[in-house]
Amino acid sequence: MNQIAIGEFIAKERKRKGYTQKQLSEKLEISDKTISKWERGNGFPEVSLLLPLCRELDITVNELLVGERVSEEDYRRKAEENMVNLVKEAQESKKKIILSAMVAALTMIAAVPLFVIAGAFLMEDWLRVLLIGIGSVVIILGIAIACVLDREAGAFECPSCKTRFVPEMGDYLMGPHTIAKRKLKCPHCGAHQYCKKVLTK
Repeated sequence: MNQIAIGEFIAKERKRKGYTQKQLSEKLEISDKTISKWERGNGFPEVSLLLPLCRELDITVNELLVGERVSEEDYRRKAEENMVNLVKEAQESKKKIILSAMVAALTMIAAVPLFVIAGAFLMEDWLRVLLIGIGSVVIILGIAIACVLDREAGAFECPSCKTRFVPEMGDYLMGPHTIAKRKLKCPHCGAHQYCKKVLTK
């Protein structure tokens, strides 16, 4: 999906309806900053907001995903393209999650022997400190890369309002988590609970 084209389309249709960002945000019960973010191409409406947004702008979800008005003869083709894009996004998210797990595993495989060598064998203190330092840097870098990949893969879904969102990196890192869920604050409803990881935004 081209978020910039979609944002420009939202802005164009909002103006066509004669709404300000504030008026549209009030109708959708969200902040006008969220509307501004969409229109700049820096975000995309959560799944729970797609139908209400389309109703307010008198457009179809298909047109929103394309970022332009669609004629009846093009409608089916565009719908198929959107479906393919969603499947592709899910596959790319899955690859990022697998890559994240592989990076985490390789980090441990690379770092643990350095700590074992540093603790198990006689050597100069400076060499022991060097091995521990290298092992620590490998772990920190590996975990950072794994976290970035995992955060960017798909989104998290709020169990209360079903909003899908990508958390800020700080919230992501500090949120307690299980394998498939992370405790986060929903930007839409404000609930602070375990959100499920999903493959599409």
